[in-house]
Amino acid sequence: MTGFGSATAECLNKKFTVEIKSLNSKQLDLTLRLPQGYRQAEAEVRALVAPRLERGKSELSAFVETTSGEAAARLNIEAMADYRRQILDASAKLGIPEPTDWYSVLLRMPDVIKADTPSEAAEPEKEALLACVKEAVEGLMEHRAAEGRRLDEFFRLRISRISDLLAEVPRYETERITKIRSRITDSLSSIPKVEYDKGRLEQEMIFYIEKLDINEEKQRLAQHLRYFLETLDAAPGQGKKLGFIAQEMGREINTLGSKSNQADMQILVVKMKDELEQIKEQVLNVM
Repeated sequence: MTGFGSATAECLNKKFTVEIKSLNSKQLDLTLRLPQGYRQAEAEVRALVAPRLERGKSELSAFVETTSGEAAARLNIEAMADYRRQILDASAKLGIPEPTDWYSVLLRMPDVIKADTPSEAAEPEKEALLACVKEAVEGLMEHRAAEGRRLDEFFRLRISRISDLLAEVPRYETERITKIRSRITDSLSSIPKVEYDKGRLEQEMIFYIEKLDINEEKQRLAQHLRYFLETLDAAPGQGKKLGFIAQEMGREINTLGSKSNQADMQILVVKMKDELEQIKEQVLNVM
């Protein structure tokens, strides 16, 4: 969702510059900064920009400058002359000295500087501004597309690493069950003069080991990994869906960790979590 775009255009001795930037956000938050005299086009600008951006905290700024070499503001000579007469009159009547720096005094007076900003822009100027906005937005979208391609590669690499780590889990499972069984029998053997039904012990041990079985978690995690890749290959605009899949992947990885009871498997789980956290951080950048 992050990106930046800019564009320039000229029309009727005016040069327009439009810049737009976008950051991550769950909703569209669009701020417009248009020059005085062009703000009547705000609704059209928003209607042009919002459908393209869809989401993100975005800010569009437009600037206009004259290219004819004429000043953008003019001195109101009549007003300055009138202020000077009033100040001289006040000086004579009040017995106070006249200003030593007339320019600094007069230029601070109201309405001395008149800006040549029209109350409403001409139609060709407005059209030029809208064309400039459209070009800037397209530049931002190209920036987003390039970022999307980088993220696609990033996600596929992380999913591949989690898949490789998941493939290593089975080689520790037999050892894990053997250690659990040995730990229980050794603990019973260490208790002096204890009698127990070996058949009942075997049943309870099977029940306990079944509770630690992780086959379902492995299968569901593998399904989530495939579904994540399938969603990447689907139509754009799947950012929220990818986020939901990542959450489900996290649940299965956490359950694997809680059931593992084996140091090597727990190391694999930690590595999976590290890869998944990187996915969760970057999935916020997806539309």
